[in-house]
Amino acid sequence: MANNARELLKQVFGFDTFKDDQERIIDAILSGMDVFAAMPTGGGKSLCYQIPALLFKGLTVVVSPLISLMKDQVDEAQAKGIPSAFLNSTLTSEEVSGITKKLSCNALQLLYISPERLALDGYFSYLKTLHVSFFAIDEAHCLSQWGHDFRPDYLVLSNLRERFPGIPIAAFTATATHLVQDDIMAILHLQDPFIVRASFNRKELQYDVFKKQNVLQQILSLVKQYKTEEGIVYRLSRKDVEQTAAFLQEQGIKALSYHAGLHKEVRAKNQEAFDRDEVQVMVATTAFGMGIDKSNIRFVIHGDLPKSMEEYYQETGRAGRDGLPSRCILFFGSSDISRQQYFLTQMQDLQEQNKAKENLNTLIRFVTVHECRRKQILSYFGEAYESPCNNCDVCNGTTRKVEATEDARKFLSAIVRTREGFGSRYIIDIVRGADTERIRTNGHQHLKTYGVGKDKSLVWWSSISEELLGQQMIYKDIERYNVLCLSPTGREVLLGKTPFFVSEVTAYKETKLSGTQNINEALLESLKKVRLSMAQLINKPAYIVFSDKTLKEMAAHKPKNTQAFLEISGVGEKKLEAFGAAFLQAIRTHEGEGDF
Repeated sequence: MANNARELLKQVFGFDTFKDDQERIIDAILSGMDVFAAMPTGGGKSLCYQIPALLFKGLTVVVSPLISLMKDQVDEAQAKGIPSAFLNSTLTSEEVSGITKKLSCNALQLLYISPERLALDGYFSYLKTLHVSFFAIDEAHCLSQWGHDFRPDYLVLSNLRERFPGIPIAAFTATATHLVQDDIMAILHLQDPFIVRASFNRKELQYDVFKKQNVLQQILSLVKQYKTEEGIVYRLSRKDVEQTAAFLQEQGIKALSYHAGLHKEVRAKNQEAFDRDEVQVMVATTAFGMGIDKSNIRFVIHGDLPKSMEEYYQETGRAGRDGLPSRCILFFGSSDISRQQYFLTQMQDLQEQNKAKENLNTLIRFVTVHECRRKQILSYFGEAYESPCNNCDVCNGTTRKVEATEDARKFLSAIVRTREGFGSRYIIDIVRGADTERIRTNGHQHLKTYGVGKDKSLVWWSSISEELLGQQMIYKDIERYNVLCLSPTGREVLLGKTPFFVSEVTAYKETKLSGTQNINEALLESLKKVRLSMAQLINKPAYIVFSDKTLKEMAAHKPKNTQAFLEISGVGEKKLEAFGAAFLQAIRTHEGEGDF
């Protein structure tokens, strides 16, 4: 069936060649093997189960926890001519009844289902009445308590092998350490699975990490760089989300919010507006996340430190799904670390607390150590990478490392000489020689460290304090009103045994967001208008018609007939039939060649 798979790749999906690992995974599934596949976002996981769904005689069931993503996936599959549907809590009883009728007469090849529905009494028995040929488990990391997004409802899948013996099961995830991988395979009882760990390197993504100053202004500055491009801003709390969305709206940016505190109808409406390119920015909580299949997201901004590397990698992975250059920016400050550490103290389960501490320490190292960001990310997932990548703030010189050992020692000395009993601003006042009543009352104007840094600015000493906190040389004692204390590594710096460096931003470099040469920009704008009108006609998001990447290829190559149009990446026979005439007419009109 391998030849049939390649034929479908072109006819249905409009691609000439498979991406890395796709064909091997499909061949394994078609041969009846179980599969574990860790593939990066944008690596083409859905195609790995959609092609088998078309080739198997029965029903392919895709289990996914991302209810908000299911509709997008079904819309896109239907646009390609794949008979498909989804079952989750968003549907009315009438809609569920309609889908059940289609299932009973074998009118569907692909069914997306939520784990919550699968967990209902009798649902496994119901599936047994259908001709199920294959199970695909999407977002499989949700099975593992060692993963960043454990979902208890997913554990119902541990019964899948027993209830459906002999039917292949494929587990897909974009974020899995080797520990999580082993856990997933054990829970699903995968039998001698075909294992693929694709490279987690998203070459099209640029990673930048900057220190917070005025984070709302920093976010605004970046959003303004991408006037016609869309992106996501992640914030830690619902309050931060609402504040950020309101601020961007006040500045004339089309922005909406998305978090668990909103009514589900409001969330659905906001997501639909974003999917349909009616707003530029979606502001969302990192905890709640967003299940979206939108391919043309050009930037992802984190306004706060995420909780884990898996969470960060998955959320940045929403950018550049079409393979075009995109940017991922993370802002952090010492307050983020204190905030996360406070959350840790509220955890009752000691094992969960220790796991969360380990995750946080990994992120702290990521943002504070002056090392290629890409190398650090890939190393976390067990993948070796030789830097420089020339596509992160460290490697491209946007952030440089500056020696600051002596100033760090002065700051640390002031903390020790005041018996670790004061906060950051007070220590800065001592080092800068400030003449304040509080210092005089405490007699700290007589300390050896008083005034030793008066030649440096308040901004500089604030950055020293931030970096020492970020690199965990010092910490805030939350039980004593956040006074500063030295850690063991901080004492090493104080004693001159370890050097200390700070990061200095040299420039906010813009990224040229183009992946195709010789694009006719006027034609591209015309094609985008055609895409929008086609999308409105079928009442679907614009990217369901064609991705930005496909439009840019059209604008570069200007196909004039159906055969040439089919040569464009992302154009299959179904989409040629549905949309080809309108786009070919736009190209001919632009070229002054009259009607098609």
